[in-house]
Amino acid sequence: MRAPLTKLALRAAAAALVVMATSPADAQSGPADGQKLAFDRGKGNCLTCHEIRGGDLPGTIGPKLENIKSKYPDRADLVAILTDETKRNPQTVMPPFGRNRILTEQEINAIVDFLQTL
Repeated sequence: MRAPLTKLALRAAAAALVVMATSPADAQSGPADGQKLAFDRGKGNCLTCHEIRGGDLPGTIGPKLENIKSKYPDRADLVAILTDETKRNPQTVMPPFGRNRILTEQEINAIVDFLQTL
């Protein structure tokens, strides 16, 4: 009787892991979602300050976003910049998108995915 219970418990645990691994909160968004957020004037709004290939009516306050992967080979640096650039540069005019909850962690990761394609 003990063996079937153990198998049942293992199956239940495996099923729970599959559900946890595919839950929307843990899903990574791709570059297409990141571009959509970056170009969205009500969300990421990156075009207000930055020129980005494919974007309309870019601003010139921030640097042109190009060759990002070579400039920031460590993905964590980009995540930190989008989350709260004031930690690295207190004089920045860049909004702290993560700290102020303008963007979620998942949205920041999606934008970083997009930026790394530039």
